[in-house]
Amino acid sequence: MKLQLALDTLPLGAAIALCRDVVDLVDIVEIGTPLMMREGIHAVRAFRDAFPEAKILADTKIMDGGHLESTLMFAAGADYVTVLGVADPATLAACVDAARAAGGRVVADLLCVDDLAARGPELVALGVDVLAVHTGTDQQASGRTPLGDLRTLRAALPDADLAVAGGISAATIAAYVAERPAIVICGSAICDAPDPREQAILIGRAVHADPDRGAPA
Repeated sequence: MKLQLALDTLPLGAAIALCRDVVDLVDIVEIGTPLMMREGIHAVRAFRDAFPEAKILADTKIMDGGHLESTLMFAAGADYVTVLGVADPATLAACVDAARAAGGRVVADLLCVDDLAARGPELVALGVDVLAVHTGTDQQASGRTPLGDLRTLRAALPDADLAVAGGISAATIAAYVAERPAIVICGSAICDAPDPREQAILIGRAVHADPDRGAPA
C-alpha cells in the first residue's frame, strides 16, 4: 500500500520545500490540479529536477486530447497522469497508449461517476492502471466522504488497483486501510498541519503497516 502526498494549494516554492521535509515518508508526490493551474507544466519539470528519484503524479484530470496531454506530462517527468473516469473511451484509450509508450501509468479519477460498479470494470478493460475514488473538496463541504464509494468499488473489483482521496487524515486512515486500496491520497491533513512531517509519519505508519495489503500501483 502506498501513500500519495497531494500538493494542491501551496505556491511552487513552498510546495517543494514541504516535499523536501516529507518525501522520504511518501511513495508518490502529486502535483495537484490547482498547483498545475498556477504553474503549468513547469511544475512537473521543477519537481522532477528537485526529486529525481521520486514517483510523480500530474493531476491533469484529462477530459480530451488524451494522447497529447498525457505525452506532454510524461515527457516533463511525470510517472502518472490522471484522466477523468467520465471521459470518452477514445480519450481514455489514448491516455493508456501514451502511458505504454512512455513507461508511465494512468489513473482514472472517478469524481462524478454515477455508477462506480458499472464504470469501474469498463475502465479496467480499457487498460487504466489505477481507479481513484475521489470525494472533491466541494462535496466534502456537505459532509460527504469517499469511504462508501471505496467499499462499493472494492466489492465490484476485488483485485483492482484502487486509490482513494477526499479529506483522509490520521484520525480516519484506519477505515480506509481496511478496504485494501493500493494508494491512499492525503493532502491538507499533511500540508496544513502545524507539523507536516509528524502527520506524514502517523498516516504513513498506518498505510505501510502491512505492505502486502492492496495491489501494487
